[in-house]
Amino acid sequence: MVLGIFVLGMQLGMASALETLCGQAFGAKRYHMLGIYMQRSWIVLVLCCFLLLPFYVFATPLLKLIGQPDDVAEASGLVACWLIPLHFSFAFQFPLHRFLQSQLKNIVIAWVSLVGLLVNVLTSWLFVYVLDFGLVGAAIALDISWWVLVFGLYGYTAFGGCPLTWHGFSIEAFSGLWEFLKLSAASGVMLCLENWYYRILILMTGFLQNATIAVDALSICMTINGWESMIPLAFFASTGVRVANELGAGNGKAAQFSTIVSVIQSSVIGIFFCTLIMILHDKYAYLFTSTTEVLEAVDKLSVLLAAAILLNSVQPVLSGVAVGSGWQAWFAYINLGCYYVVGLPLGLLMGLVFDLGVLGIWGGMIFGGTAIQTVILAIITARCDWEKEAEKASIRVNKWSSPKPQDEEEDQ
Repeated sequence: MVLGIFVLGMQLGMASALETLCGQAFGAKRYHMLGIYMQRSWIVLVLCCFLLLPFYVFATPLLKLIGQPDDVAEASGLVACWLIPLHFSFAFQFPLHRFLQSQLKNIVIAWVSLVGLLVNVLTSWLFVYVLDFGLVGAAIALDISWWVLVFGLYGYTAFGGCPLTWHGFSIEAFSGLWEFLKLSAASGVMLCLENWYYRILILMTGFLQNATIAVDALSICMTINGWESMIPLAFFASTGVRVANELGAGNGKAAQFSTIVSVIQSSVIGIFFCTLIMILHDKYAYLFTSTTEVLEAVDKLSVLLAAAILLNSVQPVLSGVAVGSGWQAWFAYINLGCYYVVGLPLGLLMGLVFDLGVLGIWGGMIFGGTAIQTVILAIITARCDWEKEAEKASIRVNKWSSPKPQDEEEDQ
């Protein structure tokens, strides 16, 4: 799981560069460039797959090196090797997802994802229970279902679903790869720094006294937070696409209005769930456990869970603005400073030094990292000159685009 999160976070982040480029190109009606951008992303992400491949091949010795038991390390290493096809599917599926999302074809992604889910359920049952392949069977089921997503999305794209934006494979995809790689890397770092931050939270909790109860309680809270975060993550995606579309079309004010609407809507939903958690502070953990010690620990963490939900209703939307505007590079620096220079040390200090346990670790990381980051992003977004950003988007589109085909000239 740790290996998968590391690799998935990096590739998902790198693919998010397409949200900027495809979104702005679509807004500027440079439709033919969306297919070119996607092919460039495929090239960059496949190269990234080969660079990250040693983490799969040498998973067993790496896990032993960091102190994992031999049996766990060997089982994980075996599964990691069987997950290599899944690893390479990321390089194709994520760009396809962003390519279609930038054209507002979300319903297609939803239907293909449903098919992938059903295939995963069927193959998991077949390989794990019927054929008794165990962990290897679960890995094979994942491989199959993710490649179903790839072929499903590509089939829709290539066989008539995107006549304006997909004109087949082009040698032009191999031009401008260095600039594309830099933007992709900045996007990957931006997302990974945030993704890894919360994984470190659980890792740090494992060093506490009575760690089993602490990890159980925190895992319940993180699961609830993960369920609710699907809503602000949807706003993250929609805001990024809408802002990119409007900036690409030269509508700075419309991009600003989209940002305001998204922040307000997501915040209202966040306030609702925050209030719900506070009302049900001593009851919602019964969904997962009946152990008294864990229930009491979750109850103590409810205030922090409510605060996390509230902050996460705003922060992803502002991150979506960053992606749509092409601010990934310096937003990565903000994430690095807030999360790892302030939040992580504060969490360690409060949790381990001042002996506040999981309450101190999570509280320090929320208020030292997430809260400060959200405030900084809000200030930057509020002070943004949107007409200037629209000009920058126009320059970016012209810089990264080849001349328009005749049919697009006529369309405009």
